[in-house]
Amino acid sequence: MSDIFNEIEEDLRREKLDRLWKRFGPLFIAIAVLIVLGVAGWRGWEWYADRQSAEAGAKYNAALALAGENKHADAETQLQALAKDGPAGYALLARFRAAAELSLTKPADGVAAFEAIGQDVAVPQLLRDLARVRAAMLLVDSGSYADVASRAEPLAAPGNTWRHAAREALALAAWKAGNLADARRWAEALVQDVEAPGGARARGQVILDLAAGSEAQPAPTPAPAQPAAQQ
Repeated sequence: MSDIFNEIEEDLRREKLDRLWKRFGPLFIAIAVLIVLGVAGWRGWEWYADRQSAEAGAKYNAALALAGENKHADAETQLQALAKDGPAGYALLARFRAAAELSLTKPADGVAAFEAIGQDVAVPQLLRDLARVRAAMLLVDSGSYADVASRAEPLAAPGNTWRHAAREALALAAWKAGNLADARRWAEALVQDVEAPGGARARGQVILDLAAGSEAQPAPTPAPAQPAAQQ
């Protein structure tokens, strides 16, 4: 008798499963297909991204090789193309290097290229600030102290990641302009910052020593007036 009841229960379970499959089976199949297609699509995208990255890396290295051969114009052209069409990471890296290559032959254009990066809201703020520092460093040689200060002084504040480079640029620009007070002020800020790299602190100390030497020199004695020529 128990066997009969077991068979009935088995038939009822089978019938219930059949009804569930007819109702939800197509949905389960669709979900499974979507999962398979999603995994395949993701793997395909990973392969494509890896391929694009490898090609961009090869182009970037080729541009660096041209730069190493002093073919800066050719290197800058290739870097600009990569900055336009390459993957995001390599594109930004190429923009920075293209600006650096351009600054070797056309400093004013190099400054403009770095400033364009510094004003691009799509670029992370940390790298925008780096671009501004690079522009300021170029202007140490080709601009005025005011040109350098307008770009570097906001980045010289305590806690800013690029404050050491900004202070060094400001100290150098002030020294070049004969502004000993500002040269000493920024060099002292650089030397007294325990987090500053050793090389930057050493260069800051050199500027302090130069400023102290200039202040210690006596003012030149005016030449005596020549007597008026006798008529």
